Amino acid sequence: MNGELWTYPDSVGRLDLTGYDAEALDGDIGTVDSASLDAGAAYLVIDTGRWILGKKVLIPAALVERVDRDDERVYIGRSKDEIEKAPEFDADRFRDAAYRDRVGDYYQAAPEPSAEQGDEES
Repeated sequence: MNGELWTYPDSVGRLDLTGYDAEALDGDIGTVDSASLDAGAAYLVIDTGRWILGKKVLIPAALVERVDRDDERVYIGRSKDEIEKAPEFDADRFRDAAYRDRVGDYYQAAPEPSAEQGDEES
């Protein structure tokens, strides 16, 4: 597994994002329930209750594109659809390397959005 997937981008830094609102490329996805700052194993657990009732998702740290500290909002570089289709969150195993590998493989296989996609108008 690519260890960089589980490391926050330098532009984000090391900040506890717990409680921040989470935004995908195409809209709100919930609230950061917990966050890890562990080197090479950092992640966010997002409670999607406002969007998908009763579901949480594990987001590798490298998918955090930016953080608005004033509005307490974190921006994830994936679409709502990609996040919804991610492997189901397992509260008992999400800290295990094998589980993170499975989640990481999913996000690495998903096509990253191009800059043009983010600039398109509807």
